[in-house]
Amino acid sequence: MLQLTGEFATSWASADPTGFFDLGHHRYSTEILDLLGLSTGQMPRAERPGTVLGRVSASAAEVTGLGAGTPVVAGGGDGQAAGLGTGTLGAGSAYLNLGTASVSGVYSPDYATDPAFRTMASLSGDGFIFEVCLRTGTFLVDWFVKGVFGADTDADPDIYATLEREAAALPVGSEGLLLMPYWGGVMTPYWNNDARGAILGLSAEHGRAHLYRAMMEGIALDLAMGYAEIGKVLGEPIDQLLAIGGGSRSRTWCQIVADATGKPVLCSDVVEASALGAAITAAVGAGWYADAHAAAAAMAARGDTEFQPQERNADAYGRLLDAYRKLYPANREILETLATFKSGD
Repeated sequence: MLQLTGEFATSWASADPTGFFDLGHHRYSTEILDLLGLSTGQMPRAERPGTVLGRVSASAAEVTGLGAGTPVVAGGGDGQAAGLGTGTLGAGSAYLNLGTASVSGVYSPDYATDPAFRTMASLSGDGFIFEVCLRTGTFLVDWFVKGVFGADTDADPDIYATLEREAAALPVGSEGLLLMPYWGGVMTPYWNNDARGAILGLSAEHGRAHLYRAMMEGIALDLAMGYAEIGKVLGEPIDQLLAIGGGSRSRTWCQIVADATGKPVLCSDVVEASALGAAITAAVGAGWYADAHAAAAAMAARGDTEFQPQERNADAYGRLLDAYRKLYPANREILETLATFKSGD
């Protein structure tokens, strides 16, 4: 921002990840800065998302090709932008990004923190996003298909559709298979980089379709666990999930999420909702709309396909969720031992 406009400024939403920002009061924390021997004068000016922070300077325009004088608007991260791009701006609303990672944000008008979620600023400038963040999503799909199954997706582009059909034909629970999808460590709710994935219940009767379905179910169960904790903090239910990202194209996965969480899943008509959220913020900064709520009402993604929870699967997924909640705590010590073993300590 400084090199682009000459202004030492940022957004509330971008200042928060520094660890110096008091997000609940939209100011820098003097308590933290004092402990570090820093002052607020050393921090970039933090403004409400949607605020014009400066304009592209002539020197920056020459280097970047951007037009001199172009306004630069306070924005935020991709998850926060997805919240705005999906219109996640009211009680009970949530988005679910089934992308490389599986990230879901639930809107709250009030500030709160809990290990079960990350608290982030809403790019509307009002309220907050409680974010459940799982580091695996479609990344895990590709890992299985290419790395484990050894599929050549160029030679067999229909392999994903084939696996979808095979997985959809299996019963809830993948015939006794339970997967913990912590291939890249775990953020919410355990915050442990040494966590790793686990597959429990493998037997000779299981094949690739079982593993494929267990992967989708494991991610769905982890999300269900997070939504339950967020619901406790909010004190009200989450009404529905607006799904975005490449994984939202999977009808099987969306139905599994609906069944496992007990919440309707709407598949967005816009896959890249983060880019749309950034555009909505820019539209506010440009003065096209009075505020983010008005801009989102006109521009935000909508759901064009809906998956309702199937009552016949509710009990089975409830029992699976009870088992899933025990999986990481029961294996934490083993995972930490393996991490130490790997490092050679």
